[in-house]
Amino acid sequence: MTKEVTFKEFLKRTIIWSRYLMRHWYLLLGLGILGSACGFFYAQSKQITYLATTTFVLESSENSGMGLSQYAGIASMVGVDLGGSGGGIFQGDNIIELYKSRKMIEAALMLPSTSDTSKLLMDRFIDSEKDLGKWSSEKKSAAGERAKDSIVLEAVSRINRKYLSVVKPDKKLSIIKVDVKFNDEIFAKEFNEGLVKEVNDFYIKTKTKKSLNNIAILQHKTDSVRAVMNGNIATTAIIIDATPNLNPTRQAQRLVPSQKSQFSAETNKAILEHLIQNLELAKMNLLKEAPLIQVVDIPIYPLQIFKVSKIMCIAFSFIFFVFFGMLYLIIKRTLADVK
Repeated sequence: MTKEVTFKEFLKRTIIWSRYLMRHWYLLLGLGILGSACGFFYAQSKQITYLATTTFVLESSENSGMGLSQYAGIASMVGVDLGGSGGGIFQGDNIIELYKSRKMIEAALMLPSTSDTSKLLMDRFIDSEKDLGKWSSEKKSAAGERAKDSIVLEAVSRINRKYLSVVKPDKKLSIIKVDVKFNDEIFAKEFNEGLVKEVNDFYIKTKTKKSLNNIAILQHKTDSVRAVMNGNIATTAIIIDATPNLNPTRQAQRLVPSQKSQFSAETNKAILEHLIQNLELAKMNLLKEAPLIQVVDIPIYPLQIFKVSKIMCIAFSFIFFVFFGMLYLIIKRTLADVK
């Protein structure tokens, strides 16, 4: 019996509130129209954005030093480290942070636009960011290089916050996806490509720097030892030629110097063999380290388009404003009843 009375009371209250709200239909309709207008202008003001995506595989260099360890001791004798690889700094999430670094983004912004070589990508970015363009013109006339740096920093900050996304879609895989979402289709594509190129080049230079130094050291030592060995061989021949009719009782005048030169030449020959072997191993190690980023997908025209649906914005805004109006009327009536 209690439930039946409660249900009846609920229906009664619902009818009362419905009639109350219907009496204010003009207010709710007006709010709905206002909301629809706001939704329309919001959708109209939102520009179309384009998505440029590059995906690549990050190679692991954890095993690049395996197979060279047996020669590490020999190489260390001449001051060369064949073992260590510099790739660890680019593994995991570190390379993602490298893509978001100011150095890499700024370098990409300073690249010339491939569609208009008279412009930098930074110029295209400023053309699209109207407020930044106005600010940049004011700054250029006021403070010179310092203002220019502040403009670049602001551009880098905006790109990081709003337009650039670098993620690993699957934590178990070494695939990294770089997304640039911008209202200029050309900038989105060219900046995406430029950023990937800058990071790739920076990686190769950093990754192979140690191996290139090793090769330079080994090459220098190899050339030095070869020169000394050739000098010893030449010295032996000169000593023999200089004493063609030496007194047999005084052979030491020729044998001792020539044997010293021969011994030095044999010693340098053995060292040279090891150096040449280590030099070839260092070159092989360089070949193993050089490739890191293997691009899988690149952005191509036409880019994927994202735009706000006007119908969805109008419908959502209409419902939101009507709901807000109903809530206002309910609170107002409740407070009046309490008083």
